[in-house]
Amino acid sequence: MTTASRTARIDAGDATLVGDLALPADARGVVAFAHGSGSSRHSPRNRAVAEALREAGLGTLLLDLLTQQEERVDMMTAELRFDIPLLGRRVTATVDWLGTQPGTAGLPVGLFGASTGAAAALVAAAERPDGVRAVVSRGGRPDLAGEEVLPAVRAPVLLVVGGEDDVVLRLNEEAAERLRAPYRIHVVPGATHLFEEPGALEEVAVAARDWFGQMAVPGAPPDGP
Repeated sequence: MTTASRTARIDAGDATLVGDLALPADARGVVAFAHGSGSSRHSPRNRAVAEALREAGLGTLLLDLLTQQEERVDMMTAELRFDIPLLGRRVTATVDWLGTQPGTAGLPVGLFGASTGAAAALVAAAERPDGVRAVVSRGGRPDLAGEEVLPAVRAPVLLVVGGEDDVVLRLNEEAAERLRAPYRIHVVPGATHLFEEPGALEEVAVAARDWFGQMAVPGAPPDGP
Protein backbone atom coordinates (compact mmCIF):
# COMPACT_ATOMS: atom_id res chain seq x y z
CA MET A 1 0.00 0.00 0.00
CA THR A 2 1.35 3.42 -1.01
CA THR A 3 1.75 5.80 1.93
CA ALA A 4 2.52 9.52 1.75
CA SER A 5 4.49 10.82 4.75
CA ARG A 6 5.43 14.33 5.84
CA THR A 7 6.44 16.31 8.89
CA ALA A 8 3.52 18.11 10.50
CA ARG A 9 3.86 21.43 12.30
CA ILE A 10 0.79 22.34 14.32
CA ASP A 11 0.15 25.77 15.80
CA ALA A 12 -1.27 25.05 19.26
CA GLY A 13 -1.29 28.69 20.34
CA ASP A 14 1.39 28.56 23.01
CA ALA A 15 3.62 26.14 21.10
CA THR A 16 4.33 24.64 17.70
CA LEU A 17 3.93 20.87 17.84
CA VAL A 18 5.95 18.59 15.57
CA GLY A 19 4.59 15.30 14.30
CA ASP A 20 4.86 12.61 11.65
CA LEU A 21 1.80 12.37 9.38
CA ALA A 22 1.43 9.27 7.23
CA LEU A 23 -1.54 8.77 4.90
CA PRO A 24 -2.18 5.60 2.91
CA ALA A 25 -3.74 6.07 -0.49
CA ASP A 26 -7.53 6.45 -0.13
CA ALA A 27 -7.28 6.63 3.66
CA ARG A 28 -10.59 5.86 5.40
CA GLY A 29 -9.78 7.97 8.44
CA VAL A 30 -6.88 9.35 10.44
CA VAL A 31 -5.77 8.63 14.00
CA ALA A 32 -3.76 11.09 16.10
CA PHE A 33 -1.59 9.64 18.86
CA ALA A 34 -1.41 11.43 22.21
CA HIS A 35 1.65 10.30 24.13
CA GLY A 36 2.10 10.69 27.84
CA SER A 37 4.35 10.07 30.82
CA GLY A 38 7.58 11.19 29.20
CA SER A 39 7.00 9.41 25.87
CA SER A 40 7.22 10.98 22.42
CA ARG A 41 6.29 10.38 18.81
CA HIS A 42 9.26 8.01 18.63
CA SER A 43 7.63 5.56 21.07
CA PRO A 44 8.26 2.08 19.58
CA ARG A 45 4.99 0.76 21.05
CA ASN A 46 2.84 3.47 19.52
CA ARG A 47 4.72 3.24 16.24
CA ALA A 48 3.95 -0.48 16.11
CA VAL A 49 0.25 0.24 16.62
CA ALA A 50 0.37 3.02 14.02
CA GLU A 51 1.85 0.66 11.45
CA ALA A 52 -1.02 -1.79 11.99
CA LEU A 53 -3.53 1.02 11.51
CA ARG A 54 -1.92 2.13 8.26
CA GLU A 55 -2.01 -1.44 6.96
CA ALA A 56 -5.77 -1.26 7.56
CA GLY A 57 -6.06 1.91 5.47
CA LEU A 58 -6.03 4.49 8.27
CA GLY A 59 -3.76 7.51 8.36
CA THR A 60 -1.70 8.20 11.47
CA LEU A 61 -0.31 11.31 13.11
CA LEU A 62 2.31 10.72 15.79
CA LEU A 63 3.25 13.97 17.45
CA ASP A 64 5.03 15.40 20.45
CA LEU A 65 2.69 17.21 22.82
CA LEU A 66 5.65 18.98 24.45
CA THR A 67 8.30 21.12 22.78
CA GLN A 68 11.95 20.12 23.10
CA GLN A 69 12.49 22.77 25.78
CA GLU A 70 9.42 21.57 27.69
CA GLU A 71 10.62 17.99 27.45
CA ARG A 72 13.93 18.97 29.04
CA VAL A 73 12.04 20.60 31.93
CA ASP A 74 9.71 17.63 32.24
CA MET A 75 12.62 15.20 32.40
CA MET A 76 13.66 16.96 35.61
CA THR A 77 10.27 17.73 37.15
CA ALA A 78 7.83 15.22 35.58
CA GLU A 79 5.17 17.90 35.96
CA LEU A 80 4.15 18.74 32.41
CA ARG A 81 3.27 15.15 31.54
CA PHE A 82 0.54 15.40 34.19
CA ASP A 83 -0.71 18.83 33.07
CA ILE A 84 -3.88 17.43 31.50
CA PRO A 85 -5.47 20.82 30.66
CA LEU A 86 -2.31 21.77 28.73
CA LEU A 87 -2.06 18.44 26.93
CA GLY A 88 -5.80 18.43 26.24
CA ARG A 89 -5.67 21.86 24.61
CA ARG A 90 -2.87 20.68 22.36
CA VAL A 91 -4.72 17.53 21.30
CA THR A 92 -7.77 19.71 20.59
CA ALA A 93 -5.59 21.97 18.41
CA THR A 94 -4.42 18.86 16.59
CA VAL A 95 -8.00 17.79 15.87
CA ASP A 96 -8.71 21.27 14.48
CA TRP A 97 -5.53 21.15 12.37
CA LEU A 98 -6.47 17.80 10.84
CA GLY A 99 -9.79 19.29 9.81
CA THR A 100 -8.07 21.93 7.68
CA GLN A 101 -5.26 20.02 5.98
CA PRO A 102 -5.23 18.64 2.44
CA GLY A 103 -5.58 14.90 2.64
CA THR A 104 -7.15 14.86 6.11
CA ALA A 105 -9.93 17.46 5.94
CA GLY A 106 -13.20 15.57 5.84
CA LEU A 107 -11.74 12.31 7.13
CA PRO A 108 -13.11 10.76 10.35
CA VAL A 109 -10.67 11.49 13.19
CA GLY A 110 -9.78 9.06 15.96
CA LEU A 111 -7.56 9.60 18.99
CA PHE A 112 -5.18 7.03 20.48
CA GLY A 113 -3.95 7.95 23.94
CA ALA A 114 -1.32 6.21 26.07
CA SER A 115 -0.83 6.80 29.80
CA THR A 116 -1.63 10.46 30.59
CA GLY A 117 -2.14 11.04 26.87
CA ALA A 118 -5.39 9.09 27.18
CA ALA A 119 -6.78 11.75 29.51
CA ALA A 120 -5.71 14.45 27.05
CA ALA A 121 -7.44 12.58 24.22
CA LEU A 122 -10.67 12.41 26.22
CA VAL A 123 -10.47 16.14 26.96
CA ALA A 124 -10.18 16.82 23.22
CA ALA A 125 -13.05 14.42 22.44
CA ALA A 126 -15.25 16.30 24.92
CA GLU A 127 -14.19 19.66 23.45
CA ARG A 128 -14.79 18.53 19.85
CA PRO A 129 -17.77 16.14 19.94
CA ASP A 130 -18.36 16.62 16.21
CA GLY A 131 -14.69 16.29 15.32
CA VAL A 132 -13.65 13.09 17.12
CA ARG A 133 -15.28 9.84 16.06
CA ALA A 134 -13.53 7.29 18.30
CA VAL A 135 -11.02 7.09 21.16
CA VAL A 136 -8.67 4.28 22.20
CA SER A 137 -6.68 4.28 25.44
CA ARG A 138 -3.65 1.99 25.89
CA GLY A 139 -2.68 1.53 29.51
CA GLY A 140 -4.14 4.97 29.98
CA ARG A 141 -5.26 7.15 32.85
CA PRO A 142 -8.75 8.23 31.74
CA ASP A 143 -9.51 9.10 35.36
CA LEU A 144 -7.18 12.12 35.05
CA ALA A 145 -9.51 13.69 32.46
CA GLY A 146 -11.78 14.74 35.30
CA GLU A 147 -15.29 14.00 36.50
CA GLU A 148 -16.82 16.78 34.38
CA VAL A 149 -15.02 15.76 31.18
CA LEU A 150 -15.86 12.06 31.07
CA PRO A 151 -19.66 12.43 30.84
CA ALA A 152 -19.21 15.01 28.06
CA VAL A 153 -17.40 12.59 25.72
CA ARG A 154 -19.63 11.47 22.85
CA ALA A 155 -17.21 9.36 20.82
CA PRO A 156 -17.11 5.60 21.54
CA VAL A 157 -14.21 4.76 23.86
CA LEU A 158 -12.08 1.60 23.99
CA LEU A 159 -10.02 1.15 27.16
CA VAL A 160 -7.22 -1.38 26.69
CA VAL A 161 -5.53 -2.47 29.92
CA GLY A 162 -3.10 -5.23 30.86
CA GLY A 163 -4.59 -7.95 33.02
CA GLU A 164 -1.65 -7.69 35.42
CA ASP A 165 -1.82 -3.89 35.60
CA ASP A 166 -4.09 -4.01 38.65
CA VAL A 167 -4.11 -0.37 39.74
CA VAL A 168 -4.59 1.03 36.23
CA LEU A 169 -7.31 -1.53 35.52
CA ARG A 170 -9.23 -0.40 38.60
CA LEU A 171 -8.83 3.26 37.63
CA ASN A 172 -10.11 2.48 34.11
CA GLU A 173 -13.13 0.66 35.48
CA GLU A 174 -13.97 3.59 37.76
CA ALA A 175 -13.55 6.11 34.93
CA ALA A 176 -15.69 4.01 32.57
CA GLU A 177 -18.60 4.23 35.00
CA ARG A 178 -18.67 7.99 34.43
CA LEU A 179 -18.76 7.72 30.64
CA ARG A 180 -22.07 8.21 28.88
CA ALA A 181 -20.69 7.32 25.47
CA PRO A 182 -20.49 3.70 24.31
CA TYR A 183 -17.37 2.07 25.72
CA ARG A 184 -15.60 -1.24 26.11
CA ILE A 185 -12.84 -2.36 28.46
CA HIS A 186 -10.48 -4.76 26.71
CA VAL A 187 -8.26 -6.62 29.15
CA VAL A 188 -5.15 -8.24 27.66
CA PRO A 189 -4.54 -11.36 29.78
CA GLY A 190 -1.12 -11.60 31.40
CA ALA A 191 0.00 -8.16 30.18
CA THR A 192 1.65 -5.56 32.40
CA HIS A 193 1.57 -1.79 31.97
CA LEU A 194 3.90 -1.57 28.97
CA PHE A 195 2.47 -4.62 27.14
CA GLU A 196 5.95 -6.07 26.77
CA GLU A 197 4.81 -9.70 27.00
CA PRO A 198 4.82 -11.81 23.80
CA GLY A 199 1.74 -11.06 21.71
CA ALA A 200 0.40 -8.37 24.06
CA LEU A 201 1.12 -5.35 21.87
CA GLU A 202 -0.17 -7.21 18.83
CA GLU A 203 -3.48 -7.69 20.64
CA VAL A 204 -3.58 -3.97 21.40
CA ALA A 205 -3.01 -3.17 17.73
CA VAL A 206 -5.77 -5.50 16.54
CA ALA A 207 -8.24 -4.13 19.07
CA ALA A 208 -7.41 -0.53 18.09
CA ARG A 209 -7.59 -1.33 14.38
CA ASP A 210 -11.06 -2.84 14.74
CA TRP A 211 -12.33 0.00 16.93
CA PHE A 212 -11.09 2.76 14.64
CA GLY A 213 -12.13 0.80 11.55
CA GLN A 214 -15.78 1.23 12.51
CA MET A 215 -15.59 5.00 12.88
CA ALA A 216 -15.70 5.42 9.09
CA VAL A 217 -18.89 3.35 8.77
CA PRO A 218 -21.99 5.58 9.17
CA GLY A 219 -24.51 4.22 11.63
CA ALA A 220 -22.20 1.49 12.91
CA PRO A 221 -20.64 2.67 16.20
CA PRO A 222 -18.59 0.16 18.18
CA ASP A 223 -20.52 -1.89 20.70
CA GLY A 224 -20.98 -0.52 24.19
CA PRO A 225 -20.32 -2.36 27.45
